[in-house]
Amino acid sequence: MRLFAVLLCCVCVGCGPRSPFSYVKSRGKITYEDGSVIPAGIRLNFAAMDAPEVAGAHPRPGLAMVDSQGEFACVTSYKYGDGLIAGKHKVSIDQATDSKGKLLVPREYTSIATTPLVVDTNAVPFEIKVPKPK
Repeated sequence: MRLFAVLLCCVCVGCGPRSPFSYVKSRGKITYEDGSVIPAGIRLNFAAMDAPEVAGAHPRPGLAMVDSQGEFACVTSYKYGDGLIAGKHKVSIDQATDSKGKLLVPREYTSIATTPLVVDTNAVPFEIKVPKPK
């Protein structure tokens, strides 16, 4: 069911008027600081920092699904796999819980408002490192 919802969002994102923004194809890997893989099917959210309004529009947040090796092959902002608008983006981690509901990353990494993670489209592919929770 979750896969269906993600696919539906990707299809709907491509509908409607054309985006006024240019995008940078984005991909990368997320691991713990020691290089080990985060053991969950997580999703990354990317929020543009200081992005200017263009033609009355604000950039949409980016989204990427992470595979079992910690890699994400593409980020979607407007149309599937289009990437991110150029510049810096805050990154939060969703669905980072084990089967018992225990967080697999520190809580502050799960919200755009509190995450310390920042990536820059000048550094693709991204290498995102996260501390293990205490």
